[in-house]
Amino acid sequence: MNYEKYVSTKVKQVEFSTIRHFFNLVYQMPDAISLCIGEPDFATPLHIREAAKVALDRYNLGYTPNPGLPELRKAISEYLEERFGLKYRPDTEIIVTIGASEAIDIALRTIINPGDEVLIPVPSFIAYKPCTQLAGGVPIFVPTYFEDEFKLKKDVLEKYITKNTKALILPYPNNPTGAVLTKKDLEEIAEVVEKYDLLVISDEIYAELSYEQDHIPFAAIEGMRERTITINGFSKSFSMTGWRLGFIAAPGGLAQEILKVHQYSVTCASSLSQFAGIEALKHGKKDVEEMRREYDRRRRFLFNSLINLGFDCFEPKGAFYIFPSIKKFGISDPEFAERLLKEEKVAVVPGSAFGDGGEGFIRIAYSTSMENLKEAVIRIKKFINGLK
Repeated sequence: MNYEKYVSTKVKQVEFSTIRHFFNLVYQMPDAISLCIGEPDFATPLHIREAAKVALDRYNLGYTPNPGLPELRKAISEYLEERFGLKYRPDTEIIVTIGASEAIDIALRTIINPGDEVLIPVPSFIAYKPCTQLAGGVPIFVPTYFEDEFKLKKDVLEKYITKNTKALILPYPNNPTGAVLTKKDLEEIAEVVEKYDLLVISDEIYAELSYEQDHIPFAAIEGMRERTITINGFSKSFSMTGWRLGFIAAPGGLAQEILKVHQYSVTCASSLSQFAGIEALKHGKKDVEEMRREYDRRRRFLFNSLINLGFDCFEPKGAFYIFPSIKKFGISDPEFAERLLKEEKVAVVPGSAFGDGGEGFIRIAYSTSMENLKEAVIRIKKFINGLK
């Protein structure tokens, strides 16, 4: 049977993930080193796992309230205020989601009418484009540049705004580049947001992985709280990817509209994961800092190693990715990634997977062991020597 005529045109627009393509190839190579997936190599801290076991035995793990367990929403509210100075009411302004991925999806579906334009800085996380398309919106890509350390610039942003522009996605610390924004950078973007009456979806899943300055939430910039949907979660900071636990913080009136989409899409996040999340926020501060320090050590090693190998590369200041240019080697980024995997069994992601601005770059994730990184550097050196 031909199902072509039954499939939505919006779904037909969506492409499969290039990242997952390389991830799947690695599975066929037992001795390959995977530097392509942004997943912490640390186990979820023991006390968080133990809290989940206790909850499994103690509670009837049925549905929770749609926006999440009241105790977890309270813990999120306290975390945001203590860590970043943001005040959100746990009863009306916080929604617990199935990871940051669901948060992005339901935020977009809540605000977009057919034809609304959403500004997406590129290179950036590949899900923003398809989520915008599936919500009926039009993704508009705003370039960022190597010479600016891939920061979103006010003057560039303003060039892409039209009468149809509804929102800006602000993805910092950035995947795939590792770029971060200073307070001055954020204030300049805020001027544009206010001038053109935009909403901002600020994806801050890597907020705890900022290495040379404390992360500054966009909602903390004067006048921006009422214009910002803040997205965060537990996957990266607490090494809880498989628990699928995230959250949205947004002004009450907007949060309640988002809650409708969440309610009818998924009902609620996993109750077991929510109990684990309570433990993470209450007693996991030390875990976060220990992992951040180790990522920082790997970051500095990998940056220095790539510079010594002759790569053109800026030093990433956040997340756990580095984004070196491979233009000088005379081959495209897809070919570089394919050949590096085939010839030296090191998996990276071609930069073009993250938008047009990523062409000529590769993304390397340092969310793996130092041992793996050291071996990967040896293999990469051998590979580029073979290209000369």
